[in-house]
Amino acid sequence: MNIFQNKTFWIGAALVLLMAATRYQHFGSALTLPDASYAVFFLGGLFLGRVRGALAILAVLILEAAMVDFYAINFNGISAYCVTSAYSFMVFAYAALWFVGRWFAPSFDLSAKGLASLIVAAAFAGSAAFIIANVSFYLLAGYFDSMSVVDYISRVSGYYGSYVAVMLMYVVAAVGVLMLSRLNHPQLSGNE
Repeated sequence: MNIFQNKTFWIGAALVLLMAATRYQHFGSALTLPDASYAVFFLGGLFLGRVRGALAILAVLILEAAMVDFYAINFNGISAYCVTSAYSFMVFAYAALWFVGRWFAPSFDLSAKGLASLIVAAAFAGSAAFIIANVSFYLLAGYFDSMSVVDYISRVSGYYGSYVAVMLMYVVAAVGVLMLSRLNHPQLSGNE
């Protein structure tokens, strides 16, 4: 089969491009979209988690995230504040997103119940990743020795909603693209 006719290739390419295009700004701006990284890892697990070489795809996405961060910090003037010893725990946050998507994939369908379940699974995955990233940052970054856990939670909890909401926005958009592609090409089915 020609690689350009392979659905896995196109989904993987779309996810790589989406992360490359959005990772520079966590919250976006008038000119940029918000960071799609959480959604990219969840959607990767959902659509690619059971294909041959899935763990290699996960590794490529993790490497891409690190490379985009390296470029943004060293050549684009983005602050390196978040790159501490806790940064390595992002691997676990991204893996949580991927594996929840992979776990949910067999029950994914485009029914109303299936879409509601997808939103719940994505919100759970986003919450798990947010918790992993922020707990490791609190414990390992070295910035919060004099800050209580309660104070830290109150400071970062304001970001929680936007992280999960942005992730859900991208997941809903991806499902919209899937639904449109199925309307235009009814022979497409499943998530292989």
